Amino acid sequence: MLRHEFQPGRLIVGVFLTATGVAYAGDAAGLWTTEWFAVIPLMVVGLFLAGVTAVLTRAIRRHRRAPES
Repeated sequence: MLRHEFQPGRLIVGVFLTATGVAYAGDAAGLWTTEWFAVIPLMVVGLFLAGVTAVLTRAIRRHRRAPES
């Protein structure tokens, strides 16, 4: 039983934010060097994919809820 509606756009944003955090954490730990501008494309791509996913999800759900006449 689901308590709330699954929103895949938020899942994608969470994955990309986690990847950004891992990149900075690895830099802070000294495992690798992450330039400050390296995360900008990562975040832009993540937000774009999340937006596209949210629009598609809404369109699919709206289409399924449409009354059949």
